[in-house]
Amino acid sequence: MPTRRQEKVARVVKEAVSDAIANHLNDPRIEGFVSVTRVEMAADLRNADVFLSIFGKDDAAQNRTFMAISHATSRIQSQVARKLSSKFCPVLHLYRDEKLKKTLETMKLIDQAVNQPKKKDPDT
Repeated sequence: MPTRRQEKVARVVKEAVSDAIANHLNDPRIEGFVSVTRVEMAADLRNADVFLSIFGKDDAAQNRTFMAISHATSRIQSQVARKLSSKFCPVLHLYRDEKLKKTLETMKLIDQAVNQPKKKDPDT
């Protein structure tokens, strides 16, 4: 269970990373909608696992976007260091978060199942 300090630092890191991606990266490979879904901090606050959800045209565009953001990790980390008042800036580890995409696909399947006309059984 994360401590209150870990939660506070994670919140600041999440805001700083999302701001850096939205406003400070000018890479043409970044397309679509990028969202920082969650940040998990290590107990010593030196490492941060950042989970990104990327929505784009297709899988290739999403992969290009993630590679561009991964390539700019050091620039993002410098933006985090500016906003974080701490002795150390955590090292960022970026991961793709597929939970939201899977949830949307599940909801779509449920909607399709509900909206399908029910077949009548000839025996009843």
